[in-house]
Amino acid sequence: MTWPAIHRFSPTCFLVSLLLLHTGPAAAVEPSEFVLSNGMKVLLVEVPKAPVATVQVWYKVGSRNEVMGRAGLSHMLEHMMFKGTAKYPKGTFSRLIRKNGGIDNAFTGQDFTAYFENLAADRVELALELEADRMQGLALDPNEFQTEREVVKEERRLRNEDDPQGALVETLYAQAFLSHPYHWPVIGWFTDLDAMTMEDLQRHYDTFYSPNNATLIVVGDIKAETLFPTIKNLFEPIPKGPSPKHATTAEPEQRGERRFLLKREAQVPFVMMGFRVPNYSSDDSYALNLLEAILSHGKSSRLYQSLVYDQKNSLAVGAEYSLMQTDPGLFYFYSLVSPDAKVEAVEDALQREITRLQSEPPSETELQRAKNQVEASRVFEQDSNFRHAMLLGESESIGAGWRRVDQFLERTQAITAKDIQRVARQYLTQDNRTVGILVPTPSRQPEFPPAAHQGKP
Repeated sequence: MTWPAIHRFSPTCFLVSLLLLHTGPAAAVEPSEFVLSNGMKVLLVEVPKAPVATVQVWYKVGSRNEVMGRAGLSHMLEHMMFKGTAKYPKGTFSRLIRKNGGIDNAFTGQDFTAYFENLAADRVELALELEADRMQGLALDPNEFQTEREVVKEERRLRNEDDPQGALVETLYAQAFLSHPYHWPVIGWFTDLDAMTMEDLQRHYDTFYSPNNATLIVVGDIKAETLFPTIKNLFEPIPKGPSPKHATTAEPEQRGERRFLLKREAQVPFVMMGFRVPNYSSDDSYALNLLEAILSHGKSSRLYQSLVYDQKNSLAVGAEYSLMQTDPGLFYFYSLVSPDAKVEAVEDALQREITRLQSEPPSETELQRAKNQVEASRVFEQDSNFRHAMLLGESESIGAGWRRVDQFLERTQAITAKDIQRVARQYLTQDNRTVGILVPTPSRQPEFPPAAHQGKP
C-alpha cells in the first residue's frame, strides 16, 4: 500500500512531518504474547479507543509451500475453508458474523494465508469459536470442490487472463524466478487447477492447518487477561499437527539480463523492469524500501516528475518493493506508456533515473521527505486495528517475529543517503535485470455469419 507524498506546503502533512521529526512516531501498544501447549502463538493487543476489534488467524502457508503441478493449492484451500464443518454447515460462518454486525474474509499470499473478522468487541468470542471449529473440523465436499474450482478459474480469468497488466506481472515473476516457488502465481495456472484433487486439498489442510503452524491475533477493545482463558479453552484442545517442512528450492544467482515480450489485447504498451533483491533479513532491505519511496511515492517522486510531468511519455509510473517476505523477492519498476510515446524511450527514461541514483546519492531533504512518508504510513497503519493486526501477522508468518514491527521505524531512520546509493549500485544492475514489455494487439472482432440477402434474386 502506497500513501500519497507529503507535499512541503500542505498544512496537514507539514504538521505530520513536524511531529515525526520532533517527537518521533507514536509508539504502538505492545502485544501480550502467549503460546498454547499445542504450539499456537497468541498475540493480544488492547486498544480501548472504540468498542470494536479484529480477529485474525494467520497460517504459515502460501504459494511458496506448493510444488510444480499444483500451483494455486493454498488459494483453493482458502476458498474451501468457507464451505462449512459438521457443527457449522455451509454458509453458517459468514451468516453468523453478518448477523452480529461484522464482516469476514480471507487472503492468500506467497508466504501465508490469513482469515479475519472485524466486529464489535463484545462479539469476539463468536469469531474465536468459529475459527477454532474450522481449524480442525473442515468438511471437504467433492461437489463443493468442483463448483469452487470453477469460481477460482473465473477469478483467474478476471485478474490475469483479461487484465494485460496483471498478466505481465505474472510473467515477470515467472521469468525472474526459475527454480523458487515465487515462479508461479498465487492463484495458480489453469492446468494446475484442473489437475488438483480432493486428496491434494486434504493433505494440504492436514499438513499446514494446525495450531503449531498458526498465529492468532486479536486487536481492539479487549482485556488480554480476560480473553486469554477463552482462547485457551477453544484452541488448546486442538491437537498439535506435524511440523511442516518450509524448505524451498534456492534461486540461483542471475547471471545476465532476461527480456520477454507479451502480446495481449490492450490499448497501450506497458513496461516492467524487475531486479532480484534481499528481504527483511538483510539490512539493505530498509535502504531499498526508502529507495522505492524516493522514486515512486506520490506526484513529487522522481519517476512521476520525470516520466509523467516533464517527458509526458507515461500515463502512470511507479516502483514496488516489499521487504516483508520469507525469501528474497523483486524490486520492480512499471510504466503505462503514453499512446504517442515509444517503448524504448520509456525504458531509457526508467534506466536514467536508476543511473542518476547510482551516480549521486539523494539530497538530505529528499531522503528526509521519504523517511517522513514511510513513517507516516506506518503510524497510520498502526492506528487501525485491522492494519496493526496485519503487520503483526505478516511479520510472524514470514519468520521475522512481531518485534520486527517495532524495529521498523528505528531501522528506517538509521538509513543514510550513501546507503541508498550503495544499494542502487549493488542490486539495480543490468545483469540482475528482467525486462518485460506488453505489446498491444488488435482486438479480436467476433465472427458473425454473413447477413441474409434481403432483396430479390
